[in-house]
Amino acid sequence: MYAVIRAGGKQYKVQEGQTLDVELSGEPGVELELTPVMLVDGASIFATPRQIGKAKVTATVLELVKDRKINGFVYKNKSNQRRRWGHRQQKSRIQITAIQI
Repeated sequence: MYAVIRAGGKQYKVQEGQTLDVELSGEPGVELELTPVMLVDGASIFATPRQIGKAKVTATVLELVKDRKINGFVYKNKSNQRRRWGHRQQKSRIQITAIQI
């Protein structure tokens, strides 16, 4: 069984026991309830709001991590304007503990 969940503005295909990095905030050890978008159980697919209304996907936050660094450079020609910047997105490493219908 797997589910497609929405977390941090993105959608992920998850199974029980899977570990992934998402853009959510939470302390390590906290249990989260994620919103399922679609649920697949063998041959049957649940995708309408009525069908997945009672479905739950729970996950546990394992640790807080940083994503890879994104470097940027802004340059304006003939005016001696240059700016260098960088950013590392904060992410939470979560483990899917249960998918319930």
